[in-house]
Amino acid sequence: MSIPQPFLQELLSRIDVVEVVGRYVPLRKAGANFMGLCPFHGEKSPSFSVSPSKQFFHCFGCGKSGNAIGFLMEHAGMGFVDAVEDLARQVGLIVPDDHVAPADKERAAAARQRQATLSDVLEKAGQDYRKQLRRSPKAIAYLKARGVSGEVAQRYGLGYAPEGWRHLASVFPEYDDPLLAESGLVILNEEDDKRYDRFRDRVMFPIRNVKGECIGFGGRVLADEKPKYLNSPETPVFHKGQELYGLFEARTAIRESGFALVTEGYMDVVALAQLGFDNAVATLGTACTAEHIAKLLRFTDSVVFSFDGDAAGRRAARKALDAAIPYAADTRSVRFLFLPSEHDPDSFVRVHGASAFSRHIADATPLSRFLVEAASEHCDLGTPEGRAHMASKARLFWEPLPDGALKRQLLGELAALAQLDPLDLREVWEQAAARGRPLAKPPQRSAGDSPRLSRAESGRAVAQTSLGARRGRAAPAGRVDHAARLLLSHMEFLDTLSHEDNALLSAQEAPHGALFAWIEAKYHEHGALPWAVLRESLHGHSCQALAERVMTGAHAQTEGDTHELRLELRGLLNRMLAEQLRAQETEALAAAQSDPSALQRYRALQARRVALERLAPQLS
Repeated sequence: MSIPQPFLQELLSRIDVVEVVGRYVPLRKAGANFMGLCPFHGEKSPSFSVSPSKQFFHCFGCGKSGNAIGFLMEHAGMGFVDAVEDLARQVGLIVPDDHVAPADKERAAAARQRQATLSDVLEKAGQDYRKQLRRSPKAIAYLKARGVSGEVAQRYGLGYAPEGWRHLASVFPEYDDPLLAESGLVILNEEDDKRYDRFRDRVMFPIRNVKGECIGFGGRVLADEKPKYLNSPETPVFHKGQELYGLFEARTAIRESGFALVTEGYMDVVALAQLGFDNAVATLGTACTAEHIAKLLRFTDSVVFSFDGDAAGRRAARKALDAAIPYAADTRSVRFLFLPSEHDPDSFVRVHGASAFSRHIADATPLSRFLVEAASEHCDLGTPEGRAHMASKARLFWEPLPDGALKRQLLGELAALAQLDPLDLREVWEQAAARGRPLAKPPQRSAGDSPRLSRAESGRAVAQTSLGARRGRAAPAGRVDHAARLLLSHMEFLDTLSHEDNALLSAQEAPHGALFAWIEAKYHEHGALPWAVLRESLHGHSCQALAERVMTGAHAQTEGDTHELRLELRGLLNRMLAEQLRAQETEALAAAQSDPSALQRYRALQARRVALERLAPQLS
């Protein structure tokens, strides 16, 4: 989504940053400005200033600063577009997008209004559940037995859904309102058109999005009935694969502690908060997803997953590993904490105390070690067959890693376990990847042709070999500039790129490679941002001059049909990949003089290059 800069300026002129910040931070007047405790780092005396005249916030302690949009992005973890839309709704503006048809805009506006209405319905139910908790001795006794104080119950908005099939009929006069079924509060039996409450005789845990809006509920039985936990169904406002319980409440603690602690249940989060671990969140009855990881990384560069030590916990950890690998950049930390099989975090903390749990967190397994363990599982490393099996499995873990020091170190470690040179292991993996792709038909040879290369071919191949052949040559300047221009103008195109595409772009010669890596990091952190915002973020960056050069002048026009522009980028990347493959072919030709197996690699590379070159003209 591309938001015009004039609209952003108009929006900021209508928004009062003091009002926006004041919804999250208690502020008091101090001269011409307002002061409060910084929400981005722990402090006891206020150093966080909000200026009404400059419409800017600044912390003299940690250095965080920005406007109202930046505050929502930093504090609420919103993407740029979400923050703009949230502020626009407050002042009655509609966010323009020149690339969207009017009918699509109307549908989007109607969907947003529907979502707001559903959240209002859920919030009204949540208010009643909190009221019912105060009236239920058995629900209060249950929470006290679990060590939950009134303060923590209030912080997380805990409530109680009474017994009875139609309690919410006393809360909503129109019990047959379709919104009650659409929000998941009421179940409609289509056979006899009867309705009844989804949640009955359960402690209720409201699920909030990062803006604090109620989007669903989790309910836990007070005894041992089944199912123990019951979640809201998927609705227009609730998608369990994207939301984390407790993230709204844990935002500040995550920043202060420096890491997010991911658990598997509501009671884990509440019990840990009771003992000082306010930075805990939980998945909502589903495996950890890439969307969960991306959302957490908006608040911190360090994530610790806490799992039970039993087989189910190990399976959940493996799924979390798969989701986390593409985000395991050199500046981030992902670790895995395995508790004894008889404990979950809630029970462990209650039995062994907070100090013991803190020690377990400190000793959590780094992603790199867990990756090696997962690759080696069920492989006998004492035999060549077992090592080969491990190497084959390891490729699937290693390839999605972002390029950097961690990825290269793991290549060496995995190669050592396989008893191979790292370059040899890399070549084995490349051959396996090539076999997995549809290859073009190799050129036909006559019966008298020799499979060996001619002396003249070999001479030309050796003459063309360069030191950079293994990594691939840099793409022509015009081509790589245009790829940068398209991605700076349309960051959402990164969604369509493969790991191979990203690796190709990041491997370009300086400063292009660094710029592509920066764009990708920004996208993972904030989502798609318009060039106007990216330009501000580039101030003082080593890639600033390059980015401004490719985005200025008549050549910088990247307007037009989004689908056509995506195809244009795909064509550019195919040509760049073909250039890289051509350089690798040259190396394989040279190696074929002493290594007959290199000829097979040469043919595979050539076939893929030819296929890309045939496809590129159709796409660009």
